[in-house]
Parts: sequence; C-alpha cells; structure tokens
Amino acid sequence: MGQTVRMDFVSEYLGQITLNFGSDEPKFPTVVPVVDFDPDRDAARIETAIKTKGVDEQTIIDILTKRTYFQRREIAFAYEKRAKKDMISALKAALSGSLETVILGLMKSTTQYDASEIRDSIKGLGTDEETLIEILCSRSNDELVDIKKVYKELFKKDLEKDVAGDTSGNFAKLLLALVQTKRDEPSSIIDYEKIDSDARALYDAGVKIKGTDVPAWIAIMTQRSVPHLQKVFQRYKSYSPYDMQESIVKEVKGDLQKSFLVLVECFENKQLFFAKRLNEAMKGKGAKEKIVTRIIVSRCEVDLKKICSEYKANFGQSLQKTILEHTKGDYQKVLLGLCGAEE
Repeated sequence: MGQTVRMDFVSEYLGQITLNFGSDEPKFPTVVPVVDFDPDRDAARIETAIKTKGVDEQTIIDILTKRTYFQRREIAFAYEKRAKKDMISALKAALSGSLETVILGLMKSTTQYDASEIRDSIKGLGTDEETLIEILCSRSNDELVDIKKVYKELFKKDLEKDVAGDTSGNFAKLLLALVQTKRDEPSSIIDYEKIDSDARALYDAGVKIKGTDVPAWIAIMTQRSVPHLQKVFQRYKSYSPYDMQESIVKEVKGDLQKSFLVLVECFENKQLFFAKRLNEAMKGKGAKEKIVTRIIVSRCEVDLKKICSEYKANFGQSLQKTILEHTKGDYQKVLLGLCGAEE
C-alpha cells in the first residue's frame, strides 16, 4: 500500500504546483513551509502527544499550525507507518470542541476545506446562506475552478447542481453564474470604452430605472476581470449619485443584496472584507467561532498575512490581540499559531 499512497501524494503535489503557477493572485500566507522539516520526528512527537494522559494539545498545536498542508500530509504518512493507524482518526479521538474542528480543517487542503464548507452549508435541513455567500462570492475564478473539481472528487456531485437545487430566484442565478467561472482573465490593455459602457450599463440597469435589471448586473459582475471591474466602479460614480455599494443596498434585498455586496467588497479589497468579517465575528462577548475558524483556516495559506495588516490598519489593534480578548484555551492557542507573530 505504501507505494501507491506515495505516488498519489507526488502526483497531487505536482498538480498543486501547476495550479499555483497558473494563479494570478499573489499569496500572503501566514503558514509557510518549515525549513528543517522532518516528518518522522513530527509524527513521533504527535504520537506521544496523543498517548499522553490527558493529551498534550500544545505539542499538536505547535507542530500542525507551523507546517503547510503538504507537510501535514507527509506527517500523516509517517504517522501511519509508525502507529499503524490513521492520524486523522487518532486526532479526532484525542481532541474535542473548537480545537478539534480547527485541527481537522488543517488536515484538508485549502480547496478541500472550501469544498467541504460549501457542502456542509447545503446539505441537511435549510441552507446556511451566509457561508455559501462568503465562500462563493469571495473566491477568485482560479479558486472556484479548483473548488468545483475537488467538490466533484469528494462528494461525487456537481457543485452547480447542488447550488441550483438549494437556492432560488436571482440569488441562485448569481451564485450559478459565479460557479460557472466565466470571468475574463485580467488583461494588460485597459479598455476605456468597455469600462465606460459597463459603468453606464450598471447605472441604466439599476438606479436609473424603476426596479432593477438584475441579470444585467449579474452578467457584468460575474464575467469581467477584477481589475476591469475596479475601474468600472470608479467610473460608475460619474453616472450615479450613489456608489456601487449604496446602489446595491437601494436596489436589491436579502441574500441577493448580501451576495452583490460581498462581491463588490472583494473586488475592491478582498483582505479588508475578511478583516471586517473577523471584526464583526468578534464583537461583544465571545466570538462567532464558526466564522472565525472558517476564515483563519481557509486563508492561512492564501492571504492571512495581508488580512492581519488590513485588520490592524482599520481597527487600531492587531487581529492577534482581538483573538486574545475574545477566545480562550486551546482554541485561542491554535488560532494564534495560525496567525503567527504580530508584524
């Protein structure tokens, strides 16, 4: 068995390398590969930590938050060879509560994690629209292409069909248009005419008329490249008395409004969007753990470093300090481990 697993790992690793080269978004991870990496040593330490009476959570946190997904995978292989059992099952049995949720999340790749979160928000009674909107409206076209592929591999279902079966009306149309990943690649040529006609079309389809031509909005916002749309929203202000976000609030309601707002916020500054979400989730007593966990786990190998700097710039204190104030125990330790030291 060892040999086939190893080959799967290698081919997956190579697949991941090509994926990253294809992506046009620069990365700002807080979790980076540890340099003198020794999966056997890490596996031995985790095995001891799990066997310790009362479980040594600190060691598990220290190791797994300071290794990338691929390094964690290597540790899991080494663990299985040593302990003759699956590391994920062992961690599941040894841990509980919020810490368990985070650690199990870290044993998935970013794409697998996003796909699983989408699946969880759809299956069962009712839909967790908030999660669905946050993920589908904030991921880049490249990320969505990967998510669709992995969703199919993991759940043997089409993401498009699942989204269509679980949502309705214009809200469904918007999410489906995003999932169809028809967004233009950014171009080095700035097309001022197209910027102007898109800005005017957004105005003509909304603020200018009674009612809203939602399909026109959906088409522009799901098919144009992000740099193009940033310029369109600037230009839009010369036609409309309201900026794009204000127009969305005036024109549409409910989940459709929330989705358009997330899209526009992410086009303008995605890391600021996540920083605001984290701030909202940690207002008042305690924290909305689900949101905090999802953002930190899903973005720690993508752009969490930049989210941290946007957080500090906008809220006057670091994300790390906010986590210290609003969470406790092992959950606090694991989040801080993923955020890394304050810059």
